[in-house]
Formats: sequence, C-alpha cells, structure tokens
Amino acid sequence: MAIPMKQALAVGKYVVTQKLKRNKRYPLVMMLEPLFRCNLNCMGCGKIQYSEEILNKYLSPEQCFAAAEECGAPVISIAGGEPLIHPRIKEIVDGLIARKKFIYFCTNALLLKRKLDLFTPSPHLVFSIHLDGVKEHHDKCVDREGVFDIAMDAIREAKRRGFRVMTNSTVFEGVSPEDMHRFFDQMTEAGVDGMMISPGYSYEKAPNQDKFLMRNRTKELFRKILEPADKRKWAFNHSPFYLDFLKGERDYACTPWGTPNYNVFGWQRPCYLFEEQGHAKTFKEYMETTDWDKYGAGRHVKCENCMMHCGYEPSAVNDSMASPRNMLRSLTSALR
Repeated sequence: MAIPMKQALAVGKYVVTQKLKRNKRYPLVMMLEPLFRCNLNCMGCGKIQYSEEILNKYLSPEQCFAAAEECGAPVISIAGGEPLIHPRIKEIVDGLIARKKFIYFCTNALLLKRKLDLFTPSPHLVFSIHLDGVKEHHDKCVDREGVFDIAMDAIREAKRRGFRVMTNSTVFEGVSPEDMHRFFDQMTEAGVDGMMISPGYSYEKAPNQDKFLMRNRTKELFRKILEPADKRKWAFNHSPFYLDFLKGERDYACTPWGTPNYNVFGWQRPCYLFEEQGHAKTFKEYMETTDWDKYGAGRHVKCENCMMHCGYEPSAVNDSMASPRNMLRSLTSALR
C-alpha cells in the first residue's frame, strides 16, 4: 500500500479534529528546508542560484523541532537543497520521529547508499527519491549522466535494509506519456512503496523556464499519463481526488497554507514556490498576516498555471473527508 495504515489513520484523525474545531485553514504537511545547498543543478529548481552566504546557512535541529511543534502538521517533508548534505541531519530526523511526525525525506539519492547507516527503518520514515522519469529523461533534467543509475542502486539497497521508499517526479513539457508509463512500470517492478507525480511549475529561481506546463496542457497530458493506472496497478502516494484534479475531472481552489514552507529565512509567504510577501518569523504570523485572498488561479498571475501538489493535495485531502462516499474511496485507494 502507498500510505501505511498508521499514517492514514493519524492524518485522518488530525483532519477530523481540525474540522470539529471549525478551523478554516490548517497545515497538513510542513515542508522543511534545513538548507538550500545541493549537489545537482536541476532545471526546475534553481536553489543553488542563491549566494554562497545563503548556501552556507543551515537550520539547527532545535530550530527544526521548534518549527514543527509550532506548526503542528502531522507530516513533514524534509527537502532542500539536498538534506543529506546537512551535517546534523540524523539529529533532525530522529528528533522529528521522536515527536511522532511522519517524515518524507526528499533526496536525489546521490549520497543515500553511503548514508543509510545514519537511519533506522521506521513506519514514520520514507525516503522520497527524486526521479523525473526514465533514465535518459531524468539525467537530462538534472544535467548529469549516471544519476538515475545511482538512485536506482540506492533504492534497491534501501529496500533491502527494510526502509520504505517512494519516488517523486515532476512532469515537464515535452515528456512522453509512454515514457512515463515505462517509468511507472519500472518503479513498480523495483518494489517502491508509492509514487508521487506533479506538473512542473515555474519556480522563480529555476534556470530553465520554458519547460513548465500551462494548465490546459497539464490536464491533457495527465489524462494520457494516468489512463492505464488502474489496469497496471500503479501505487500513487496521492489522494485519488488530486489525481482527478490533474486530469481535469475536479476543480479545486489552492490551499497554500496546507503545505507551509519553513527554511533558513523563516516561514515563506505565500508558499514554497514564490515569496511575494517575504518571510514570517513565526507560524502564527505566517497564518494571520499573509493576505491569502490574493492567491490562487484567477487571483494572481503567478498562480494561473500552477497545479502542484503542494497547493492542491491539501485541497483534495479536505475533499476526501467531505462525505462518507469520498472517505470510502480515499481509504480504498490508500489500502490498494
């Protein structure tokens, strides 16, 4: 199953509690970026475009724990940059697991095999490996040959040691649906525990801006990419309602507060993808002083073509709790 029952129940309980409290806005996944430095220069990211002064900054474990406690989200995505570069990453992961958080550890896997000894298999930890598709395509996206093979070797070793592993893929303009089908089959055969997939968005520091998808093109492409999903039994680590949204079968408003981003500058406003309102010092300030009504499709030019999971997966999860029928479908998908 893509999502462990323990995690599905914990997140479900959390969402129900928020609804009972009549909280209109609440975080679901906290995106933690303890550093921006990376050992790749992917075309859709550009974090290493920051100055050396910023790239040399690291969040301490204590800062990470305080942010997690303040935010309260049940799931934490540790990203970056490349988090395996962080000199105290073991302390951060162990401390968050001790606080009963479910960790998605995002990595390009270049260092993963040699650093697996830092970690212990746990239902609270999953390695989320960045792979944007089949070997030729992925190595082109990260601008380095051989990265796909290194990642696959790390996946096999992590699985051998009992770790949960999933993949995280960004779909850019020009990708072939048939190649994505081949990629999903390959990952399924490799025994990954789930796959995440999202359309590329024009992250403002990305070095290559001509590969991002427009909204209509996203729907057209994802209908073709996901068409064989049920027959080929691919396990996606998404709400089925988010996958419906990508295909244009549902329409949601963006909920950027559902995946708040905390990094070396503070809480990024309005979301992970751009920082129009700067950074807040506290989560309370982030939630209460960000002008949320300015953002989303039809409200802000930078939001028009975004369909990324960081903004719309929380919307889909909220919809999954809207009725018994939706809850049943969501649970059935998680248990598949």
